[in-house]
Amino acid sequence: MPDRYPRDMRGYAAAPPPANWPGGARVAVSLVLNYEEGGENSVLHGDAASEAFLSDIAGAAMWPGMRHWNMESIYEYGARAGFWRLHRMLCDLPVTIYGVATALARSPEQVAAMKQAGWEIASHGLKWVEHKDMPEEVERAQIAEAIRLHTEVVGEAPRGWYTGRCSANTVRLTAETGQFDWISDTYDDDLPYWREIGGRDQLVIPYTLEANDMRFAVSPGWVTGRDFGDYLCDTFNTLHDEGGRMFSVGLHCRLVGRPGKASGLRQFLEHAGQKGGAWFATRGQIAAHWATHHPHQRRERPSQMPLEAFVARFGGIVEHSSWVAERAWALELGAGHDSAAGLANALARVLRTATRDEQLGVLRAHPDLAGKLAAARRLTADSTAEQASAGLDALTDEERERFTALNAAYTDRFGFPFIIAVRDHTKASILAAFERRLTHDRATEFAEALAQVERIAELRLKAILP
Repeated sequence: MPDRYPRDMRGYAAAPPPANWPGGARVAVSLVLNYEEGGENSVLHGDAASEAFLSDIAGAAMWPGMRHWNMESIYEYGARAGFWRLHRMLCDLPVTIYGVATALARSPEQVAAMKQAGWEIASHGLKWVEHKDMPEEVERAQIAEAIRLHTEVVGEAPRGWYTGRCSANTVRLTAETGQFDWISDTYDDDLPYWREIGGRDQLVIPYTLEANDMRFAVSPGWVTGRDFGDYLCDTFNTLHDEGGRMFSVGLHCRLVGRPGKASGLRQFLEHAGQKGGAWFATRGQIAAHWATHHPHQRRERPSQMPLEAFVARFGGIVEHSSWVAERAWALELGAGHDSAAGLANALARVLRTATRDEQLGVLRAHPDLAGKLAAARRLTADSTAEQASAGLDALTDEERERFTALNAAYTDRFGFPFIIAVRDHTKASILAAFERRLTHDRATEFAEALAQVERIAELRLKAILP
């Protein structure tokens, strides 16, 4: 198998599925409260240095082998005061907690309050530390330990996961546990989607780093609570106008839990309540809804097919020129080529870079329109259906004579048959195109004929691929 591009740049493309949120809601709003206090880097926790991430300390850096008293104190504010402010503000709303297992273990009263409010408590990993350089076997062990400790502290196993400071292996490793109804270590969509990981169909609910109070701690970022509130309101308004979207709001106890910052969150909640159309839901509720309304269905993906199967399926898309499919298979295909438009582009790239003689061979492989092969019923199934779509299989004697004359004139002039994407046309517009294109010079018409071959391939692929 040649190189395959592992990233999915297509997603739902121009046609996202209808979300059908409960009650006809325009936007599903997921409030996420990250509980990291007590799980951050600290020599007290066996780490090599102090924490330096997401605090109000400008330009913070890790202190190797030392406690950072100010940093610890800021995190402690999140647990001691910020959490309870947010709990009072949000206790009547569905909230998803991203809970670092070791942080939860050090905050039993906060865990009790989360449970009393009916909040979903998902896993935020074992510790709030960087994972990018973590060996795969170490990260796998830490995921398992996070699940074990979370279950011990909360009383039930987590059904959702978000690492945050993740590695390239995180999504795969968490999915492979088979433990989670949803995982959120992506930021790539406004809707949930399914990801095939081995034999598991894993639901992914993308998260956000922009509608997120973390920008109080980075530059450029929020300065006032109103900055944050305005951005949340603007985002909600846009998604509300579009309809059928999901809106994640990222919160941290030590950040938006501060009084001035909390006012921005309150501003958004009041705005959403006044505007209406919001379904406030936990990520678990969103996952359950999506799994019910949009269950995953596996399908054959061109980018994952072996050569023999690929050519058997797509070798006839370009008329009698299976070599085009063979060369397309050897390109760097990926999820973006598993659609009609994507695979059509791959075939077109091969045609555009072929030699002049190869291109001419493709053109000459096409049958005359309403010609002798059609009369003898020797067209391919695709060509037969295409010509029938414009009524070329039911010509009058006069029409047949005209097509025969035009075919002969065109072939004599250019040395290849007249090619047109019949499904884009009527019988009358085909005849008009015939007359117009007979006036072209050979170079112009050669390019036009190749463009029509590309269009025919695209239409044929649209009949069998999404």
